[in-house]
Amino acid sequence: MWSEVWAILGKDLRMEWRQRHAIGSVFLYVAAAVFVAYLGFRQMADIASWNALFWIIVLFSAFNAAARSFSTEVAGRRLYLYTLARPEAVIIAKFIYNAFVLLVMVLASFIVYTLTLGSFALEEAHLPTLCAVWILGSIGLSAVLTLVSALAAQSDQNIGLMAILGLPVILPFLLLLMRFSKNALDGIAWSVNSTYAWQLLSVSLLSLALSYILFPYLWRE
Repeated sequence: MWSEVWAILGKDLRMEWRQRHAIGSVFLYVAAAVFVAYLGFRQMADIASWNALFWIIVLFSAFNAAARSFSTEVAGRRLYLYTLARPEAVIIAKFIYNAFVLLVMVLASFIVYTLTLGSFALEEAHLPTLCAVWILGSIGLSAVLTLVSALAAQSDQNIGLMAILGLPVILPFLLLLMRFSKNALDGIAWSVNSTYAWQLLSVSLLSLALSYILFPYLWRE
């Protein structure tokens, strides 16, 4: 199965390279959202608000990025994939690809965000824990939004249906992510934050397991 996963990943990377404007539009959305936040706030003195605004921007950017997982697959290409690869390989490949894209997007967002709204929140931050937040956040968002994107792709209202299906699931995850990130910015030790890390990892693994079980029935349609 893993040979199929790597083949699908290679196909997706080649498709993105041919349509660089599409992924570029996602990063343009990030830059525009950060710039609007800068115009509205100019400078922040509250770490909690700084952290919350950052993850809100990441959340809506992640919806835009993940929505392309299956919406770019035309009917003929889906049928071709259906005949060549197992559905489990398809959903795992899409999950890995989305996790990579979202991690790059989070890092790019963080760089633009700190340059624009200031880096005062990083003065006492525990950087290894903050890196763990970024990685776990990207994995969790990918695990949830990949399955939601597959469900929404069956409808013409892709983005709207993604919001309806995804927000009730993603909001509790986002709250955990914000608390974990806030503790990392406050410099709190990993021994205290490990509870949040395990909770985020558990939600991610549960979402991935549900995708692995349910996607074959959806793919058959």
